[in-house]
Amino acid sequence: MSAFWNDFAGGASGELLAFLLFVAIVAGTIDTLAGGGGLLSIPALMTCGVPPLMALGTNKFQGSFGSAMASVLMFRSRRVHWADVRGGILGSLLGAVVGTFLVQHIHAHWLSWIVPGVLVFIALFFLLAKPPLKTAKPRCSKRIYQRCIVPVIGWYDGFFGPGTGSFFALSGVSLRGLSMVDATAVAKVFNCASNVASLVVFLVAGQVFWSAAIVMFLGQLVGAWMGAHALFKINPNYLRYLVVVMSISMLARYLWTQHFGA
Repeated sequence: MSAFWNDFAGGASGELLAFLLFVAIVAGTIDTLAGGGGLLSIPALMTCGVPPLMALGTNKFQGSFGSAMASVLMFRSRRVHWADVRGGILGSLLGAVVGTFLVQHIHAHWLSWIVPGVLVFIALFFLLAKPPLKTAKPRCSKRIYQRCIVPVIGWYDGFFGPGTGSFFALSGVSLRGLSMVDATAVAKVFNCASNVASLVVFLVAGQVFWSAAIVMFLGQLVGAWMGAHALFKINPNYLRYLVVVMSISMLARYLWTQHFGA
């Protein structure tokens, strides 16, 4: 049993995996209620000593399963039709592949600054951005949107990730004139495409910390179940503040230990 645990943990202690499990449960709960779970999981991995690039790949593992399940539900419920999204799926796939290849060529030292910096920016955006209250007239055609806008967001997902679903949804409302419900449904499919494409590249490059990925995936499932049962009992706005505070706190600890001493 000891040998099996050592192989599975990959050098991570039981305490660290327990911490990551807890964070994943919280992130899964918050993701279900308000979105933004990635703002917790990536800082948690980095705080535990996982290199920034591997933290991105490990986070992509759990994100891929979640977005895949959501996409299947969207197609089954007929909220999304294949003919309406196939061009965007291809654009999201290609953009994510390019983004994931690019991030792997950035020196680890620079990533140790870039990842926390972008996370803080996304956390503040997540806190301050307000969803549109009503639909607008389309500002671009479906072809232009799926060939130009979707690949750029897919590239961001491959390069970094957190907030991608919100970017897809908000762009669908503001640029395509979709309702927030329809834009969110389409966003799940595009996000699934970029997640899976990025994960494949990370897997080929060996940038997934398997023990943490599996533990956090299980935690996400538990958190999603808890979030679904608490959906109408908790104010999502309070959770946004909690996400930002926890995310920035873990990032501050990471930056201090990495760049200013233990």
